[in-house]
Amino acid sequence: MKSNNSLQNRISGKFEELYAENKKALITFITAGDPDIETTIKLVLTLEKAGADIIELGVPYSDPLADGPVIQEASQRALQSGTSLKKILEAVSALRQQTKIPIILMTYYNPLLKYGLQKLATDAFESGVDGFIVPDLPMEESDELKNKLSSMNISLIPLVAPTSGIDRIKQIAAGGSGFVYCVSLTGVTGVRVGLPDNLKEFADSVKSVSKIPVAVGFGISTPQQVAAVSQYCDAVIVGSALVKTIGENAGMPEFYDVIYSLVKSLKEPL
Repeated sequence: MKSNNSLQNRISGKFEELYAENKKALITFITAGDPDIETTIKLVLTLEKAGADIIELGVPYSDPLADGPVIQEASQRALQSGTSLKKILEAVSALRQQTKIPIILMTYYNPLLKYGLQKLATDAFESGVDGFIVPDLPMEESDELKNKLSSMNISLIPLVAPTSGIDRIKQIAAGGSGFVYCVSLTGVTGVRVGLPDNLKEFADSVKSVSKIPVAVGFGISTPQQVAAVSQYCDAVIVGSALVKTIGENAGMPEFYDVIYSLVKSLKEPL
């Protein structure tokens, strides 16, 4: 079996590179297949050129519990254009001809079970996927998927929320790889006007027990918010603001320029 992943996972390689330069990572989320797969491939290359360090591709799902209206609508558009997990893996494979940027798939557990976990791990490895985020998979039930992925050097990224106590955060972080995803607030994804008051305290507590980098996401949408949050974590995740901009500008002549400018402005504070 040919490997697209070197011995070191691309995610940890990227963090080491950024540490050496004293920079923080910008992780950008887009819904794969919105408005179609060809656009997604071009968007990933645009995001990288604009300064994104790691890309999260959302796998569209008909019942996205953790997602707010912006990402739900993007998922609907992607499903209407015929996007499937198989097509997303093919898109990653095509991207690997042009980029080494770390790529993570964010998905619910059901589509993975339906695909078959062993087949998923093999196909993801051969496509060049570096990690998975599965928001509805509790730590207690994650061993089977985690073992299959880690045998292929693919990270299962753990999520922690402000409601997780410090002991649980410690357990979750210890079992994860790649980075810890700190969900900045309870509730669904979406663009927020302000950030929660206790965010620094929460991120600090996660950093105190985590051996892997700490990333903060959910509701971060402006360069000012990125600058503020980056003071106390290793990476900032921006999703809904980007997905919203894609939805509003798809098909416009200046589409890729608009996305490029937005991402460049978000990377600058980092």
